[in-house]
Amino acid sequence: MSSISGSSWEEMRKQARLLENDIDVKLVAFSKLGMSSGPSGLSSESVPLISSEDMFDTMSMELQQLLNKLSSINDKMAEMAPGGAATMHTIKRHREILMDYQQEFSKTSARVQARRSREELLRGSSPPPGAASGLNRRDQYAKEANHLHSSHILVDEQINIAMEAREHLTSQRQTFKRIQTRFNDITNRFPMLNSLMYRINARKRRDSLIVGIVVAVCTFLLLLYAFH
Repeated sequence: MSSISGSSWEEMRKQARLLENDIDVKLVAFSKLGMSSGPSGLSSESVPLISSEDMFDTMSMELQQLLNKLSSINDKMAEMAPGGAATMHTIKRHREILMDYQQEFSKTSARVQARRSREELLRGSSPPPGAASGLNRRDQYAKEANHLHSSHILVDEQINIAMEAREHLTSQRQTFKRIQTRFNDITNRFPMLNSLMYRINARKRRDSLIVGIVVAVCTFLLLLYAFH
């Protein structure tokens, strides 16, 4: 049981290392993006489709998820730790690394948030250049997304109709097969009936012939007896 626990703890430790490396690389890019993000002052024709502000927000959510995942793994490592001073030191070290990452993440987020607040105060009620265009583009993207969603629904409905028609045709084909099978059965029975009727008629003709011969013989004998 202890070997299984030790193996699970090693797996958790490997996952923690991989997450730490991933978070470390992303934090560097996050910090650079935080320093470069801001109002571009470009005209409406030059506004990029995805601004650095949007990229910063997306990376912020991704880093927050990674930090939460790393914190959860650290908790699991503490629960299944095999024991010993070296193990406790390792767990402590991983927690310190997580704390450093969280502090750096919070520092960069707070710095960008403070800059955004200052820009909002300086900007006041007048929209920045390209802001209206950005809103229009977002509206266009939303409409395009809704249009794509409606198209997907329409395609799904057409596929369902086609599937129902296919099932209906399959059912009709099976019905026709059953009808054809019944016709074949009836057709196969008719030769037997015809054969029976033929044998009955043949027997009647044979009986009639025998009766005729008997009557003829009797008549001939009576005539012969009468003339003698």
